[in-house]
Amino acid sequence: MELNQLETFLAVAEERSFSRAAVRLHRTQPAVSQVIRKLEEAVGETLFDRAARDGSLTASGALLRDYALRLLALRREATSALGELKSLERGRLQLAANEYTCMYLLPAIDAFRREAPHVGVTVHRMLASRIPDELNLRTFELGVISFRPDPEQFRTIAVYGDSLDLIVSPKHPLAKAERVSINDLGSELFVAHNVASPLRRRVIETFQRYRTPLNMAIELPTIEAIKRFVAMGNGVALVPHLAVARELETGDLVRVPVDELEMRRILRLAYRRQATLSYAAKAFLLTLRRLAKEQGPPFFYHVERRQGIGN
Repeated sequence: MELNQLETFLAVAEERSFSRAAVRLHRTQPAVSQVIRKLEEAVGETLFDRAARDGSLTASGALLRDYALRLLALRREATSALGELKSLERGRLQLAANEYTCMYLLPAIDAFRREAPHVGVTVHRMLASRIPDELNLRTFELGVISFRPDPEQFRTIAVYGDSLDLIVSPKHPLAKAERVSINDLGSELFVAHNVASPLRRRVIETFQRYRTPLNMAIELPTIEAIKRFVAMGNGVALVPHLAVARELETGDLVRVPVDELEMRRILRLAYRRQATLSYAAKAFLLTLRRLAKEQGPPFFYHVERRQGIGN
């Protein structure tokens, strides 16, 4: 089985036609058919349903397509890595983050762009729970998450310490309180994030433990929407400090300390344990290390070992 055979196979599968695949590959249709026959002989399976005229894959063909995509992605990764051997004059850094963790990346990307201005940066937005699987599929190199994935599969670097803030409008009755108890929040209307997360579960469990009602009557899809809605004078919300730091500085929102809800979060940079990082990714890690050294907490840089955290 050769990579050029897999490229031809994927072209036929994507075009759903031997003739259209031949045009796309600048080859004759008999040549394409011959490549597919040799590939089928090599794997010992029929890959296309010859009875159908729409280029349908057999079950074996569908399975091979998934592996073919991975193999060709590996080749692209290798080609990209080789192209970056000489310098950082070109290349692209591929990262992933959700709406919240993307806020951490902004100062990091700002510092990186000053050090490597010719390297492009793409941040893929997705649910944090999906990031480990997408790392395995090599969709991107590095992901920012607030939990620790399987340490046998992924290396992680703790890069930022964050907290959970109860926020209210400056006109809210609680805005002038120096500190409140969780029991004081039983009658409040909470504006919640409607994305399931470990933090959401922890908050719900904490209210249950203190036998306090949690009235999440309003659920919104983004943290930005939550902040604006609360600033308009609607209820209260629990959000990561990183996501609301600017509004707290400007006075658009007020943080009210709640002892029972003092929850610390650690943001981690994750990548595949067996990955060979590109020169752009390695340079980005160096940028993060320098950023932590220059700015100090809440920025830091701790390489997490399989058990525990090491420096």
